[in-house]
Amino acid sequence: MNSQITGSRNSMSDVTAINNLVQKHQALKQEIAKVIVGQHGVVEQILLSIYTGGHSLLIGVPGLAKTLMVNTIAQTLGLDFKRIQFTPDLMPSDILGSEVLDQSRSFKFIKGPIFSNIILADEINRTPPKTQAALLEAMQERSVTIAGQQYKLDLPYFVLATQNPIEQEGTYPLPEAQLDRFMFAIELKYPSVAEEIEVVKATTNDETPSVNTLFNAQEILNVQQLVRRIPVPENVVEYAVKLVNSTRPNLESASDFVKNYIDWGAGPRASQNLVLGAKAHAAINGKFSPDIEDVQAVTMGILRHRIIKNYKAEAEGISEEDIISKLL
Repeated sequence: MNSQITGSRNSMSDVTAINNLVQKHQALKQEIAKVIVGQHGVVEQILLSIYTGGHSLLIGVPGLAKTLMVNTIAQTLGLDFKRIQFTPDLMPSDILGSEVLDQSRSFKFIKGPIFSNIILADEINRTPPKTQAALLEAMQERSVTIAGQQYKLDLPYFVLATQNPIEQEGTYPLPEAQLDRFMFAIELKYPSVAEEIEVVKATTNDETPSVNTLFNAQEILNVQQLVRRIPVPENVVEYAVKLVNSTRPNLESASDFVKNYIDWGAGPRASQNLVLGAKAHAAINGKFSPDIEDVQAVTMGILRHRIIKNYKAEAEGISEEDIISKLL
């Protein structure tokens, strides 16, 4: 269990590394389950996102233990964790940091909370676009620029943003370009009655469960390199690209269903993420190469926020999930 996941390019050691990853992934889920009741699909998608070096957007109402979940995952992965509460008056410098005059009358950069391995951007759509955009460079380039000076962020770097349902008052919808930066959009639903009973029992006594750290930063970087080295059959890449293409209503090949209900389809980043997600999904299930089922397993989370449906779909009560299910 404690054996290192190596970054070696030797294919035999990659086989060993995948087998180790399967064991450690299962142990990781068991550790997280000590604190988080249910939500297995949500936890799995967050972990897939971390294994591939992507970012995730959690969509759900307040009070579903989003902060606790991310904090627990950060502890089990042995990573630094910071939470940023987005509010209407939050400024970009509150996130990135700012330059201040020190005693020697020279400028000194004070790092903001964005300088951490895991960032929980809580209620990201409660803050205006100018502040939302401050996250863009960090998410894409893994660096921030202040007063013309570029500062590199520590790797691995993972942003998990939470978003209130758009219908709520006082929200600023994320622009499509920023939504596209998130690998997964994960819908967080209310727990079942049985799960909620378990949550209430666990959180109203005097016991505080503790979790063990199973990874470190270097091991996670090794896993990300391992996932990228996994070979993908030509037909799987083709399937992923054709699936993304099928969401675009302006193409001649688009079906009537897509033309009727979609305004804008997914871009090339969706195809890249489908292949990367399929690789990671194959790896945690002990497979040395992904197949079409692995692509399908990650499709909902990857396409959900990249499809812009039209008024007709809205009027007829057709959701993004309905559209994706139909395309699959």
